Amino acid sequence: MLIREYRISDCRDIVNLFYDTVHKVNAKDYSKEQLDAWAPAQTDLEKWNRSLQEHYCLVAIENNVILGFGDIDKTGYLDRLYVRADYQGKGIATAICDKLEQAVQGDITTCASITAKPFFEKRGYIVVKEQRVKRLGVFLTNFCMRKNQTGFCLKTRE
Repeated sequence: MLIREYRISDCRDIVNLFYDTVHKVNAKDYSKEQLDAWAPAQTDLEKWNRSLQEHYCLVAIENNVILGFGDIDKTGYLDRLYVRADYQGKGIATAICDKLEQAVQGDITTCASITAKPFFEKRGYIVVKEQRVKRLGVFLTNFCMRKNQTGFCLKTRE
């Protein structure tokens, strides 16, 4: 498996991977209505491409097939991390996430789905808050999570 930086030519495959992964992997934790709001069938490729180019985005590839992708911005916000449904549990998300985390200084934050929460907890992320976000008029639950990379305690003194 090769992990490399995002290329414009990857955009359509990444959007398709995102849609398929959300609708297959997250179906155990979210309703069909929620999945359709999170990953609608119609997607603005230009908007996706712009977003992926603005972030540090990595793509995992094997035999010219994109297996997963992830991106993080300069502030340490890990925006997306998705792996093809048929490649879950093979260390792809871990490999991508390792490289994304190494690319920034300081704490890392993410908004993890119900499905992804255990993955991030195993990596040392803690839940800052549970929230309900509105997408296309539909509410979804996710978790704001943070990983301390500075060595300072995340808990406040009492």
